[in-house]
Amino acid sequence: MSETKQTATPNAKFAVGQIVRHKLFGYRGVIVDVDPAFRGTDDWYDHMARTRPPKDQPWYHVIVDDAEHWTYVAERNLEADDSNHPVSHPDLSRHFRVQQGGKYVARRAVN
Repeated sequence: MSETKQTATPNAKFAVGQIVRHKLFGYRGVIVDVDPAFRGTDDWYDHMARTRPPKDQPWYHVIVDDAEHWTYVAERNLEADDSNHPVSHPDLSRHFRVQQGGKYVARRAVN
């Protein structure tokens, strides 16, 4: 993903720029994009989504703190991270300007 795609997703619990924590694996990250429903392949889902989260609820593109990779995560596996600790990732500055109040400010305006 080369730039932050910002979409308004009315049923989404989390927003672009929000810091979250994965409930099962404990890693932190920042939401870069929101899909209103699962948009991956059936093959990916069968191999990666072992807990079988619902496909008809929001899924999030998350850059992972202290790593170089991204994840694609179902909403039910995320919770808000209110620690206010910054996230470290090589792609962070491409998508966000600064951190304010526990949330990163996107470089592009939300549609």
